[in-house]
Amino acid sequence: MRKFICLNIIIIVIFCIFIVSSEARDNRREELFFNSNQAYKEHHFQDAIDGYQQLIQSGLRNGHLYYNLGNAYFRNNHLGRSILNYERAWLLIPRDADLNFNLQHARDQIRDAIPKTHSYISMTFFWLNDLNLEELFWGFAILNALFWGAFLGRLYLQWEWLFYFFLVIMIFWFIAGISFGLKWHQIETDDRAIIIEEEVNILAGPHVQDTVLFKLHEGTIVHYERSEDGWSLVHLPDEKRGWINANSLERIMEN
Repeated sequence: MRKFICLNIIIIVIFCIFIVSSEARDNRREELFFNSNQAYKEHHFQDAIDGYQQLIQSGLRNGHLYYNLGNAYFRNNHLGRSILNYERAWLLIPRDADLNFNLQHARDQIRDAIPKTHSYISMTFFWLNDLNLEELFWGFAILNALFWGAFLGRLYLQWEWLFYFFLVIMIFWFIAGISFGLKWHQIETDDRAIIIEEEVNILAGPHVQDTVLFKLHEGTIVHYERSEDGWSLVHLPDEKRGWINANSLERIMEN
């Protein structure tokens, strides 16, 4: 009995410590977020960038935080990093009007004219661009509950309207399941990266003395293939490819 009571006391103490430390961490984050926003308003953009980066490194990641970081980079004349963080924000809050406006405005500043490609899947499932992964998950989860509820109801109740309700739910359940799977696949296979240097050489091989094939500029989106000895192999939608210094780009999807 004593061991049981001691064990419960230890669990309660650990739980209390966890709650207190979580509250303290949240308070520090709120203070840092407020200070970063204040620094941005006062045009201290580098201070704002440092604060937002600290929040992200602490594990706090949401669309509005990336959006604010993108704004700070843009005002601090770092086009590539502003687009990088706008793109990361777009994956989380794709319907945000301010984000979409700023992202398009930043894209208009890019010097390289890279044609966009649209897959048949993205054109068929056009709503995938307007919903994030979490929204699709919960949509599928709700429809999944309705589907099995209607299925069980149909087994025990022979109401005619329930049959048609089940058919409608089944169609939406099927579409939602495919949509969630496709969105998850898109995110897991997202190989896009952003050029973050003002101008970079794309080389024929992973060595500084290799032939320069072409040049790219800050903010351009490339597709990452692999890395080797501090160099990254990238390609463009028009099938051009070559090697770039790994420090000159950053992938949109973080590790």
